Amino acid sequence: MTTGAELTTGTGAGTRLPTRWPILMVICLAQLAVLLDNTVLNVAIPSLGTELGASTADVQWMINAYSLVLCGLLLASGSAADRYGRKRLLLAGLGLFGAGSLAAAFSQSAGQLIAARAGMGVGGALLMTTTLAVVMQIFDADERPRAIGVWSAANALGFAAGPPIGGVVLAHFWWGAIFLINVPVVLLGVVAVKVLVPESKNPGSGPPDLLGALLSTAGMTGVVYAIISGPDHGWGSTRVLVPAVAGVLLLGAFAAWELRTPHPMLDLRFFRNRRFMGAIAGVVLITFGSGGVLFLLTQQLQFVRGYTALETGLRMAPFALSVVALNFTGISAWLIRRLGLPLSIAVGMGLLSGGFVVVAAFAADGYGVLLAGLVLMGAGCALANPAIAEAVMGAIPLEAAGAGAGIDGTMTEVGTSLGVAVLGAVMNSRFIALLPAAAAGASSFPAALAATRTEAERGAVLDAFAAGIETSQLVGAAAVLAGGCVAALLLHRAGAAARGIRGR
Repeated sequence: MTTGAELTTGTGAGTRLPTRWPILMVICLAQLAVLLDNTVLNVAIPSLGTELGASTADVQWMINAYSLVLCGLLLASGSAADRYGRKRLLLAGLGLFGAGSLAAAFSQSAGQLIAARAGMGVGGALLMTTTLAVVMQIFDADERPRAIGVWSAANALGFAAGPPIGGVVLAHFWWGAIFLINVPVVLLGVVAVKVLVPESKNPGSGPPDLLGALLSTAGMTGVVYAIISGPDHGWGSTRVLVPAVAGVLLLGAFAAWELRTPHPMLDLRFFRNRRFMGAIAGVVLITFGSGGVLFLLTQQLQFVRGYTALETGLRMAPFALSVVALNFTGISAWLIRRLGLPLSIAVGMGLLSGGFVVVAAFAADGYGVLLAGLVLMGAGCALANPAIAEAVMGAIPLEAAGAGAGIDGTMTEVGTSLGVAVLGAVMNSRFIALLPAAAAGASSFPAALAATRTEAERGAVLDAFAAGIETSQLVGAAAVLAGGCVAALLLHRAGAAARGIRGR
Protein backbone atom coordinates (compact mmCIF):
# COMPACT_ATOMS: atom_id res chain seq x y z
CA MET A 1 0.00 0.00 0.00
CA THR A 2 1.21 3.52 -0.74
CA THR A 3 2.23 5.39 2.36
CA GLY A 4 1.05 8.82 3.37
CA ALA A 5 4.63 10.08 3.27
CA GLU A 6 4.93 9.08 -0.41
CA LEU A 7 1.66 10.78 -1.19
CA THR A 8 2.89 14.13 0.07
CA THR A 9 6.35 14.32 -1.43
CA GLY A 10 5.31 16.75 -4.11
CA THR A 11 3.25 19.90 -4.31
CA GLY A 12 1.53 19.34 -7.59
CA ALA A 13 -2.08 18.32 -7.83
CA GLY A 14 -1.05 15.03 -9.40
CA THR A 15 0.64 13.83 -6.22
CA ARG A 16 -2.25 14.70 -3.93
CA LEU A 17 -4.42 12.00 -2.42
CA PRO A 18 -7.90 12.43 -3.96
CA THR A 19 -9.70 11.54 -0.72
CA ARG A 20 -7.64 13.85 1.52
CA TRP A 21 -10.49 16.27 2.36
CA PRO A 22 -13.03 13.54 3.25
CA ILE A 23 -10.30 11.95 5.41
CA LEU A 24 -9.80 15.30 7.16
CA MET A 25 -13.52 15.54 7.92
CA VAL A 26 -13.48 12.07 9.49
CA ILE A 27 -10.37 12.94 11.49
CA CYS A 28 -11.97 16.15 12.74
CA LEU A 29 -15.09 14.26 13.79
CA ALA A 30 -12.98 11.83 15.84
CA GLN A 31 -11.01 14.73 17.35
CA LEU A 32 -14.27 16.51 18.18
CA ALA A 33 -15.50 13.50 20.17
CA VAL A 34 -12.24 13.33 22.15
CA LEU A 35 -12.32 17.00 23.09
CA LEU A 36 -16.03 17.04 23.90
CA ASP A 37 -15.31 14.59 26.69
CA ASN A 38 -13.03 17.15 28.35
CA THR A 39 -16.02 19.38 29.16
CA VAL A 40 -19.30 17.53 28.53
CA LEU A 41 -19.26 15.74 31.88
CA ASN A 42 -19.28 19.00 33.86
CA VAL A 43 -23.00 19.56 33.29
CA ALA A 44 -23.84 16.05 34.55
CA ILE A 45 -22.24 16.49 37.98
CA PRO A 46 -25.55 16.96 39.87
CA SER A 47 -27.01 13.85 38.21
CA LEU A 48 -23.93 11.77 38.98
CA GLY A 49 -24.04 12.74 42.62
CA THR A 50 -27.68 11.68 42.88
CA GLU A 51 -27.87 8.56 40.71
CA LEU A 52 -24.47 7.00 41.44
CA GLY A 53 -24.14 8.25 45.00
CA ALA A 54 -20.84 9.87 44.04
CA SER A 55 -18.93 11.89 46.62
CA THR A 56 -17.11 15.12 45.78
CA ALA A 57 -13.84 13.18 45.49
CA ASP A 58 -15.53 10.63 43.20
CA VAL A 59 -16.80 13.38 40.90
CA GLN A 60 -13.33 14.94 40.73
CA TRP A 61 -11.84 11.60 39.71
CA MET A 62 -14.58 11.05 37.12
CA ILE A 63 -13.51 14.30 35.49
CA ASN A 64 -9.76 14.04 36.06
CA ALA A 65 -9.21 10.34 35.26
CA TYR A 66 -9.78 11.07 31.58
CA SER A 67 -7.41 14.04 31.28
CA LEU A 68 -4.79 12.45 33.55
CA VAL A 69 -4.48 9.26 31.48
CA LEU A 70 -4.77 11.21 28.23
CA CYS A 71 -1.90 13.55 29.08
CA GLY A 72 0.29 10.81 30.54
CA LEU A 73 0.16 8.72 27.36
CA LEU A 74 0.43 11.37 24.65
CA LEU A 75 4.21 11.20 24.19
CA ALA A 76 4.26 7.39 24.12
CA SER A 77 1.24 7.30 21.78
CA GLY A 78 2.87 9.63 19.27
CA SER A 79 6.05 7.57 19.17
CA ALA A 80 4.06 4.34 18.85
CA ALA A 81 2.11 5.79 15.90
CA ASP A 82 5.35 6.55 14.03
CA ARG A 83 6.74 3.09 14.79
CA TYR A 84 3.73 0.79 14.28
CA GLY A 85 1.63 2.76 11.80
CA ARG A 86 -0.58 5.82 12.17
CA LYS A 87 -3.64 4.20 10.59
CA ARG A 88 -3.30 1.16 12.84
CA LEU A 89 -3.06 3.28 15.98
CA LEU A 90 -5.91 5.53 14.81
CA LEU A 91 -8.16 2.48 14.51
CA ALA A 92 -7.00 1.22 17.92
CA GLY A 93 -7.74 4.62 19.45
CA LEU A 94 -11.24 4.67 17.96
CA GLY A 95 -11.92 1.17 19.27
CA LEU A 96 -10.72 1.90 22.80
CA PHE A 97 -12.55 5.21 22.90
CA GLY A 98 -15.80 3.61 21.74
CA ALA A 99 -15.52 0.72 24.19
CA GLY A 100 -14.78 3.13 27.04
CA SER A 101 -17.77 5.27 26.06
CA LEU A 102 -20.10 2.26 26.16
CA ALA A 103 -18.72 1.21 29.55
CA ALA A 104 -19.12 4.74 30.88
CA ALA A 105 -22.72 5.04 29.67
CA PHE A 106 -23.82 1.89 31.51
CA SER A 107 -21.69 2.25 34.65
CA GLN A 108 -23.50 1.25 37.84
CA SER A 109 -21.10 2.83 40.33
CA ALA A 110 -18.66 5.69 40.68
CA GLY A 111 -15.71 3.27 40.50
CA GLN A 112 -16.92 1.78 37.22
CA LEU A 113 -17.35 5.22 35.67
CA ILE A 114 -13.86 6.32 36.79
CA ALA A 115 -12.34 3.17 35.24
CA ALA A 116 -14.30 3.69 32.02
CA ARG A 117 -13.16 7.31 31.80
CA ALA A 118 -9.54 6.17 32.23
CA GLY A 119 -10.03 3.71 29.37
CA MET A 120 -11.43 6.50 27.24
CA GLY A 121 -8.29 8.49 28.06
CA VAL A 122 -6.12 5.73 26.53
CA GLY A 123 -8.14 5.87 23.31
CA GLY A 124 -8.15 9.67 23.38
CA ALA A 125 -4.34 9.80 23.61
CA LEU A 126 -4.02 7.59 20.53
CA LEU A 127 -6.55 9.69 18.62
CA MET A 128 -5.08 13.08 19.49
CA THR A 129 -1.61 12.13 18.25
CA THR A 130 -2.59 10.14 15.17
CA THR A 131 -5.13 12.65 13.82
CA LEU A 132 -2.58 15.48 13.52
CA ALA A 133 0.11 13.07 12.28
CA VAL A 134 -2.22 11.83 9.50
CA VAL A 135 -3.01 15.43 8.52
CA MET A 136 0.73 16.04 8.11
CA GLN A 137 1.05 12.93 5.94
CA ILE A 138 -1.87 13.37 3.52
CA PHE A 139 -1.53 17.10 2.79
CA ASP A 140 1.37 18.72 0.97
CA ALA A 141 3.10 21.94 2.04
CA ASP A 142 0.72 24.16 0.04
CA GLU A 143 -2.50 22.78 1.52
CA ARG A 144 -1.20 21.95 4.98
CA PRO A 145 -1.88 25.39 6.58
CA ARG A 146 -5.57 25.25 5.65
CA ALA A 147 -5.86 21.60 6.72
CA ILE A 148 -4.26 22.38 10.08
CA GLY A 149 -6.63 25.34 10.40
CA VAL A 150 -9.64 23.05 9.96
CA TRP A 151 -8.16 20.61 12.47
CA SER A 152 -7.65 23.49 14.94
CA ALA A 153 -11.24 24.64 14.40
CA ALA A 154 -12.46 21.17 15.37
CA ASN A 155 -10.41 21.49 18.57
CA ALA A 156 -12.00 24.82 19.48
CA LEU A 157 -15.48 23.55 18.64
CA GLY A 158 -14.97 20.44 20.77
CA PHE A 159 -13.86 22.47 23.77
CA ALA A 160 -16.73 24.96 23.56
CA ALA A 161 -19.54 22.62 22.51
CA GLY A 162 -19.36 20.30 25.53
CA PRO A 163 -21.61 22.26 27.94
CA PRO A 164 -24.46 23.05 25.48
CA ILE A 165 -24.48 19.52 24.02
CA GLY A 166 -24.43 18.03 27.51
CA GLY A 167 -27.21 20.36 28.60
CA VAL A 168 -29.45 19.42 25.64
CA VAL A 169 -28.88 15.69 26.13
CA LEU A 170 -29.53 15.83 29.89
CA ALA A 171 -32.73 17.79 29.31
CA HIS A 172 -34.20 14.78 27.45
CA PHE A 173 -32.25 11.66 28.47
CA TRP A 174 -30.41 10.06 31.40
CA TRP A 175 -26.80 11.02 32.16
CA GLY A 176 -25.29 8.00 30.37
CA ALA A 177 -26.55 9.30 27.04
CA ILE A 178 -23.77 11.92 26.96
CA PHE A 179 -21.33 9.05 26.39
CA LEU A 180 -23.49 7.19 23.87
CA ILE A 181 -23.10 10.17 21.51
CA ASN A 182 -19.58 8.92 20.88
CA VAL A 183 -20.61 5.47 19.65
CA PRO A 184 -21.98 6.38 16.17
CA VAL A 185 -19.02 8.75 15.71
CA VAL A 186 -16.62 5.89 16.47
CA LEU A 187 -18.41 3.44 14.15
CA LEU A 188 -18.40 5.95 11.30
CA GLY A 189 -14.76 6.72 11.99
CA VAL A 190 -13.67 3.07 11.95
CA VAL A 191 -15.34 2.40 8.58
CA ALA A 192 -14.05 5.62 7.02
CA VAL A 193 -10.48 5.15 8.30
CA LYS A 194 -10.31 1.54 7.07
CA VAL A 195 -11.58 2.55 3.61
CA LEU A 196 -9.98 5.95 3.08
CA VAL A 197 -6.84 6.45 5.17
CA PRO A 198 -3.52 5.11 3.80
CA GLU A 199 -1.06 3.55 6.22
CA SER A 200 2.13 5.43 7.01
CA LYS A 201 4.94 4.91 9.48
CA ASN A 202 8.61 5.63 10.03
CA PRO A 203 10.52 2.63 8.61
CA GLY A 204 13.72 3.62 10.43
CA SER A 205 12.25 3.84 13.92
CA GLY A 206 14.09 0.78 15.28
CA PRO A 207 12.97 -1.41 18.20
CA PRO A 208 10.45 -0.04 20.73
CA ASP A 209 11.78 2.11 23.55
CA LEU A 210 9.79 0.50 26.36
CA LEU A 211 11.74 2.10 29.21
CA GLY A 212 11.36 5.54 27.63
CA ALA A 213 7.61 5.01 27.26
CA LEU A 214 7.32 3.91 30.91
CA LEU A 215 9.37 6.84 32.26
CA SER A 216 7.58 9.46 30.17
CA THR A 217 4.11 8.14 31.05
CA ALA A 218 4.84 7.92 34.79
CA GLY A 219 6.57 11.31 34.84
CA MET A 220 3.84 13.19 32.96
CA THR A 221 1.14 11.52 35.06
CA GLY A 222 2.85 12.66 38.29
CA VAL A 223 3.30 16.24 37.11
CA VAL A 224 -0.23 16.60 35.74
CA TYR A 225 -1.74 14.99 38.85
CA ALA A 226 0.06 17.59 40.99
CA ILE A 227 -1.20 20.42 38.79
CA ILE A 228 -4.78 19.16 38.90
CA SER A 229 -4.85 18.46 42.65
CA GLY A 230 -2.90 21.56 43.75
CA PRO A 231 -5.91 23.90 44.11
CA ASP A 232 -7.87 21.38 46.21
CA HIS A 233 -5.13 20.05 48.52
CA GLY A 234 -2.82 23.08 48.66
CA TRP A 235 0.37 23.51 46.64
CA GLY A 236 2.57 22.80 49.66
CA SER A 237 0.77 19.65 50.79
CA THR A 238 2.37 16.22 50.70
CA ARG A 239 -0.32 14.95 48.32
CA VAL A 240 0.84 17.53 45.76
CA LEU A 241 4.57 17.82 46.39
CA VAL A 242 5.32 14.06 46.35
CA PRO A 243 3.82 13.36 42.89
CA ALA A 244 5.24 16.65 41.55
CA VAL A 245 8.79 15.85 42.66
CA ALA A 246 8.47 12.22 41.58
CA GLY A 247 7.14 13.31 38.18
CA VAL A 248 9.99 15.79 37.63
CA LEU A 249 12.61 13.19 38.64
CA LEU A 250 11.08 10.59 36.33
CA LEU A 251 11.03 13.07 33.43
CA GLY A 252 14.68 13.84 34.17
CA ALA A 253 15.45 10.13 34.05
CA PHE A 254 13.48 9.92 30.79
CA ALA A 255 15.59 12.72 29.24
CA ALA A 256 18.84 11.06 30.39
CA TRP A 257 17.75 7.70 28.96
CA GLU A 258 16.64 9.21 25.63
CA LEU A 259 20.09 10.79 25.20
CA ARG A 260 21.78 7.41 25.79
CA THR A 261 19.62 4.91 23.95
CA PRO A 262 20.38 4.31 20.24
CA HIS A 263 16.67 4.24 19.34
CA PRO A 264 14.99 6.94 21.48
CA MET A 265 11.22 7.27 21.72
CA LEU A 266 11.64 11.06 21.49
CA ASP A 267 14.58 12.75 19.78
CA LEU A 268 15.55 15.47 22.27
CA ARG A 269 17.48 17.30 19.56
CA PHE A 270 14.11 18.83 18.61
CA PHE A 271 14.45 21.04 21.68
CA ARG A 272 17.64 22.61 20.31
CA ASN A 273 15.63 24.00 17.41
CA ARG A 274 14.79 27.66 18.10
CA ARG A 275 11.70 27.50 15.89
CA PHE A 276 10.44 24.45 17.75
CA MET A 277 11.02 26.05 21.16
CA GLY A 278 9.27 29.25 20.08
CA ALA A 279 6.25 27.27 18.95
CA ILE A 280 6.21 25.21 22.17
CA ALA A 281 6.29 28.43 24.24
CA GLY A 282 3.30 29.62 22.25
CA VAL A 283 1.41 26.34 22.80
CA VAL A 284 1.87 26.40 26.57
CA LEU A 285 1.02 30.07 27.09
CA ILE A 286 -1.92 30.26 24.69
CA THR A 287 -3.53 27.20 26.30
CA PHE A 288 -2.62 28.46 29.79
CA GLY A 289 -4.50 31.68 29.15
CA SER A 290 -7.39 30.40 27.07
CA GLY A 291 -8.04 27.27 29.15
CA GLY A 292 -8.00 29.20 32.42
CA VAL A 293 -9.98 32.21 31.18
CA LEU A 294 -12.72 30.12 29.54
CA PHE A 295 -12.99 28.00 32.69
CA LEU A 296 -13.45 31.17 34.74
CA LEU A 297 -15.87 32.64 32.23
CA THR A 298 -18.22 29.67 32.62
CA GLN A 299 -18.24 30.28 36.39
CA GLN A 300 -18.82 33.99 35.87
CA LEU A 301 -21.84 33.37 33.65
CA GLN A 302 -23.33 30.70 35.91
CA PHE A 303 -22.61 32.03 39.41
CA VAL A 304 -22.60 35.79 38.84
CA ARG A 305 -25.15 36.14 36.03
CA GLY A 306 -27.24 33.12 37.06
CA TYR A 307 -27.34 31.27 33.72
CA THR A 308 -27.89 27.53 33.49
CA ALA A 309 -25.19 25.30 31.97
CA LEU A 310 -27.08 25.22 28.65
CA GLU A 311 -27.57 29.02 28.61
CA THR A 312 -23.90 29.50 29.45
CA GLY A 313 -22.79 27.21 26.64
CA LEU A 314 -25.02 28.96 24.11
CA ARG A 315 -23.75 32.40 25.12
CA MET A 316 -20.16 31.22 24.75
CA ALA A 317 -20.83 29.66 21.35
CA PRO A 318 -19.69 32.74 19.31
CA PHE A 319 -16.12 32.02 20.43
CA ALA A 320 -16.09 28.59 18.78
CA LEU A 321 -18.19 29.74 15.83
CA SER A 322 -15.69 32.52 15.06
CA VAL A 323 -12.85 30.00 15.04
CA VAL A 324 -14.80 27.61 12.80
CA ALA A 325 -15.89 30.35 10.38
CA LEU A 326 -12.40 31.80 9.89
CA ASN A 327 -10.73 28.40 9.50
CA PHE A 328 -13.32 26.62 7.34
CA THR A 329 -13.50 29.55 4.90
CA GLY A 330 -9.72 29.57 4.56
CA ILE A 331 -9.41 33.16 5.80
CA SER A 332 -7.01 32.25 8.59
CA ALA A 333 -4.81 30.17 6.24
CA TRP A 334 -4.69 33.10 3.79
CA LEU A 335 -3.71 35.51 6.56
CA ILE A 336 -1.01 33.14 7.84
CA ARG A 337 0.50 32.95 4.35
CA ARG A 338 0.44 36.75 4.02
CA LEU A 339 1.75 37.55 7.49
CA GLY A 340 4.12 34.63 8.04
CA LEU A 341 4.18 32.43 11.12
CA PRO A 342 5.86 34.82 13.61
CA LEU A 343 3.57 37.76 12.88
CA SER A 344 0.47 35.52 12.67
CA ILE A 345 1.19 34.17 16.16
CA ALA A 346 1.88 37.64 17.56
CA VAL A 347 -1.27 39.18 16.04
CA GLY A 348 -3.45 36.18 16.92
CA MET A 349 -2.35 36.02 20.55
CA GLY A 350 -2.65 39.82 20.77
CA LEU A 351 -6.28 39.59 19.61
CA LEU A 352 -6.93 36.76 22.05
CA SER A 353 -5.41 38.76 24.90
CA GLY A 354 -7.50 41.80 23.92
CA GLY A 355 -10.64 39.65 23.99
CA PHE A 356 -9.77 38.47 27.50
CA VAL A 357 -9.39 42.09 28.63
CA VAL A 358 -12.78 43.05 27.16
CA VAL A 359 -14.49 40.07 28.84
CA ALA A 360 -12.79 40.82 32.17
CA ALA A 361 -13.01 44.61 32.36
CA PHE A 362 -16.51 45.05 30.99
CA ALA A 363 -18.25 42.02 32.48
CA ALA A 364 -21.19 44.07 33.80
CA ASP A 365 -21.91 45.89 30.52
CA GLY A 366 -24.34 43.40 28.99
CA TYR A 367 -24.07 40.60 26.47
CA GLY A 368 -23.12 42.87 23.57
CA VAL A 369 -19.73 43.62 25.12
CA LEU A 370 -19.23 39.95 26.03
CA LEU A 371 -20.07 39.02 22.43
CA ALA A 372 -17.43 41.43 21.13
CA GLY A 373 -14.86 39.92 23.50
CA LEU A 374 -15.75 36.37 22.44
CA VAL A 375 -15.46 37.24 18.74
CA LEU A 376 -12.05 38.86 19.38
CA MET A 377 -10.97 35.72 21.25
CA GLY A 378 -12.22 33.50 18.43
CA ALA A 379 -10.40 35.55 15.78
CA GLY A 380 -7.19 35.35 17.79
CA CYS A 381 -7.44 31.58 18.23
CA ALA A 382 -8.31 31.10 14.55
CA LEU A 383 -5.09 32.86 13.57
CA ALA A 384 -2.68 31.79 16.33
CA ASN A 385 -3.54 28.11 16.87
CA PRO A 386 -2.98 26.87 13.27
CA ALA A 387 0.19 28.98 13.01
CA ILE A 388 1.56 27.49 16.23
CA ALA A 389 0.64 23.92 15.21
CA GLU A 390 2.29 24.45 11.82
CA ALA A 391 5.40 25.86 13.51
CA VAL A 392 5.63 22.86 15.87
CA MET A 393 5.11 20.25 13.18
CA GLY A 394 7.20 22.11 10.60
CA ALA A 395 10.23 21.97 12.89
CA ILE A 396 10.07 18.16 13.01
CA PRO A 397 10.87 15.70 10.19
CA LEU A 398 7.76 14.35 8.51
CA GLU A 399 8.64 10.76 9.46
CA ALA A 400 8.42 11.80 13.15
CA ALA A 401 4.97 13.42 12.78
CA GLY A 402 3.48 11.25 15.53
CA ALA A 403 6.14 12.28 18.02
CA GLY A 404 5.59 15.92 17.08
CA ALA A 405 1.84 15.57 17.56
CA GLY A 406 2.49 13.92 20.93
CA ILE A 407 4.61 16.86 22.07
CA ASP A 408 2.03 19.36 20.81
CA GLY A 409 -0.81 17.51 22.54
CA THR A 410 1.14 17.12 25.79
CA MET A 411 2.01 20.81 25.95
CA THR A 412 -1.61 21.68 25.16
CA GLU A 413 -2.91 19.55 28.03
CA VAL A 414 -0.23 20.80 30.44
CA GLY A 415 -0.90 24.42 29.51
CA THR A 416 -4.66 24.01 29.93
CA SER A 417 -4.31 22.24 33.28
CA LEU A 418 -1.89 24.89 34.51
CA GLY A 419 -4.19 27.65 33.36
CA VAL A 420 -7.20 26.24 35.20
CA ALA A 421 -5.13 25.55 38.34
CA VAL A 422 -3.09 28.76 38.51
CA LEU A 423 -5.73 31.23 37.35
CA GLY A 424 -8.24 29.46 39.59
CA ALA A 425 -5.87 29.93 42.52
CA VAL A 426 -5.42 33.63 41.66
CA MET A 427 -9.18 34.05 41.50
CA ASN A 428 -9.75 32.26 44.80
CA SER A 429 -7.04 34.25 46.57
CA ARG A 430 -8.48 37.57 45.41
CA PHE A 431 -12.03 36.44 46.19
CA ILE A 432 -11.19 35.40 49.78
CA ALA A 433 -9.30 38.65 50.39
CA LEU A 434 -12.38 40.73 49.41
CA LEU A 435 -15.03 38.74 51.31
CA PRO A 436 -17.20 40.71 53.78
CA ALA A 437 -16.85 40.01 57.49
CA ALA A 438 -20.00 37.85 57.51
CA ALA A 439 -18.41 35.37 55.10
CA ALA A 440 -14.81 35.60 56.35
CA GLY A 441 -13.10 32.22 56.41
CA ALA A 442 -15.22 30.72 53.64
CA SER A 443 -13.10 28.73 51.18
CA SER A 444 -15.49 28.70 48.22
CA PHE A 445 -18.21 30.77 46.58
CA PRO A 446 -21.10 28.47 47.65
CA ALA A 447 -19.78 28.41 51.24
CA ALA A 448 -19.52 32.21 51.30
CA LEU A 449 -23.09 32.60 50.01
CA ALA A 450 -24.35 30.15 52.61
CA ALA A 451 -22.79 32.30 55.36
CA THR A 452 -24.65 35.47 54.31
CA ARG A 453 -27.85 36.66 55.97
CA THR A 454 -28.82 39.81 54.10
CA GLU A 455 -29.05 40.88 50.47
CA ALA A 456 -26.24 43.40 51.07
CA GLU A 457 -23.93 40.64 52.29
CA ARG A 458 -24.89 38.46 49.34
CA GLY A 459 -24.16 41.34 46.98
CA ALA A 460 -20.75 41.86 48.59
CA VAL A 461 -19.91 38.17 48.08
CA LEU A 462 -20.96 38.38 44.43
CA ASP A 463 -18.83 41.50 43.97
CA ALA A 464 -15.84 39.76 45.56
CA PHE A 465 -16.27 36.75 43.29
CA ALA A 466 -16.59 38.95 40.20
CA ALA A 467 -13.46 40.89 41.21
CA GLY A 468 -11.52 37.64 41.69
CA ILE A 469 -12.53 36.44 38.22
CA GLU A 470 -11.61 39.79 36.66
CA THR A 471 -8.14 39.76 38.23
CA SER A 472 -7.39 36.21 37.13
CA GLN A 473 -8.67 36.85 33.59
CA LEU A 474 -6.34 39.84 33.30
CA VAL A 475 -3.45 37.64 34.46
CA GLY A 476 -4.41 35.17 31.72
CA ALA A 477 -4.47 38.00 29.18
CA ALA A 478 -0.96 39.06 30.21
CA ALA A 479 0.30 35.46 29.90
CA VAL A 480 -1.13 35.10 26.39
CA LEU A 481 0.31 38.44 25.25
CA ALA A 482 3.72 37.51 26.67
CA GLY A 483 3.51 34.13 24.98
CA GLY A 484 2.76 35.74 21.63
CA CYS A 485 5.75 38.06 21.94
CA VAL A 486 8.15 35.29 23.03
CA ALA A 487 7.00 32.80 20.39
CA ALA A 488 7.08 35.39 17.59
CA LEU A 489 10.55 36.60 18.61
CA LEU A 490 12.02 33.09 18.73
CA LEU A 491 10.44 32.12 15.41
CA HIS A 492 11.64 35.35 13.80
CA ARG A 493 15.21 34.74 15.01
CA ALA A 494 15.09 31.13 13.84
CA GLY A 495 13.94 32.28 10.40
CA ALA A 496 16.62 34.96 10.23
CA ALA A 497 19.29 32.43 11.22
CA ALA A 498 18.09 29.98 8.57
CA ARG A 499 18.13 32.70 5.89
CA GLY A 500 21.64 33.71 6.96
CA ILE A 501 22.91 30.15 6.60
CA ARG A 502 21.32 29.79 3.14
CA GLY A 503 22.79 33.14 2.07
CA ARG A 504 26.39 32.09 2.73
